[in-house]
Amino acid sequence: MVIELIGVAIIVGAAAASTLRFIRTGVATTWNAGFHQYRANLGRGILLGLEFLVAADIIGTVAVTPSFQSLGILGLIIAIRTFLSLSLEIEIEGRWPWRRQSQQGHEELGPSL
Repeated sequence: MVIELIGVAIIVGAAAASTLRFIRTGVATTWNAGFHQYRANLGRGILLGLEFLVAADIIGTVAVTPSFQSLGILGLIIAIRTFLSLSLEIEIEGRWPWRRQSQQGHEELGPSL
């Protein structure tokens, strides 16, 4: 339960901090300048909070006497949260997670690739 509360607190805190930073950036410069950063910061907070929530689900299922039904529900929850995490990461980075490593390797080789 404590780990679930930490996960929720991270999501709520990230939402509040991202919103405050967006407002500050919007007032200081332009709203368009802060919008992409706002979405990225908010997405990162949600991703971190989801990691804690998945950990809490795993611990909760293992701590209780596991049954096939509880393991099936855990698997479904983890699948849904993994899909959400992947979707958020694609939204933040603008590319597939495995493409980031291959693109970084090309940058190190120089502009000829």
